[in-house]
Amino acid sequence: MEAGLVVNPVAGGRAFRSIDRLEELLMKEVALKTLVTRNRGDAESFARELAGRDTIIVAGGDGTINEVINGLLLSDNTEASNKPSLAIIPLGTANVLANELSIPERIEDAVHLALTGVARKISLGRINGRYFSLMAGIGFDGETVLGVNRSIKRLSGKGAYILSGIMNLLRYNPSIINIKTERTNISGTNAVIGNTHFYAGRFHVTSKASITEPSLDLCLFMGKRRKDMLKYVFGVITERHLMYKDVYYEKCSHLEISSVGTVHIQVDGDYFGTLPVKIDVVHDALNIIY
Repeated sequence: MEAGLVVNPVAGGRAFRSIDRLEELLMKEVALKTLVTRNRGDAESFARELAGRDTIIVAGGDGTINEVINGLLLSDNTEASNKPSLAIIPLGTANVLANELSIPERIEDAVHLALTGVARKISLGRINGRYFSLMAGIGFDGETVLGVNRSIKRLSGKGAYILSGIMNLLRYNPSIINIKTERTNISGTNAVIGNTHFYAGRFHVTSKASITEPSLDLCLFMGKRRKDMLKYVFGVITERHLMYKDVYYEKCSHLEISSVGTVHIQVDGDYFGTLPVKIDVVHDALNIIY
């Protein structure tokens, strides 16, 4: 079997130390080509380069996985039916997709699964033509990711997101977002469109979502006040947010989202841009080993 290994050496602070061990384990079983990212966008380019191999193994976090998925699915190098399967070695800050698919954190166990596991189809979200495996966070979520200090992130991981969230909360003044689905038109202040039920590690926002279903889950928060956002954070932590009257939840396959003011978006934990966007689900879009 021919495999490609894409490594983000700064993911989670331990990836660089793991490269030699990963290669040692994998080269016992497969013909391996290793490519190490240096800049944002490298993983997407590497996926196109490796598109002819049987398997692409991604050692990194959710952002690196997102790039590889887009490189694979937006590549013209290979017919869709012959795209390689994807395997994951979780080395990132949160590793949400690995949690969702029950991929072990220990490198030796993750490598064993990558080499012996079953390739299964998963659905993906698509936002303005680009794919995501986890979620699109709109409003507070997106602005928090935009404000993350990369130097602090390298040192403290999740701490950088917490600090940015606190700063975002202190100046909280959300714009109204308008969402159109196949069932309704509705407005609110913050939204998560989820393809998975895990979020930011092991929290649940779109708790009814499934990565194998042909649908996405919309969780819309409607409150405008700072104390509303504090309530939502508490609700997510305690898994009670779906009981709130000012939280709307719907399964859907197409969304159009706009706003009057500037509203920021994060996708799979990385900053994406601003509204407006169109989002849909692509069923059975990718083979992934888990």
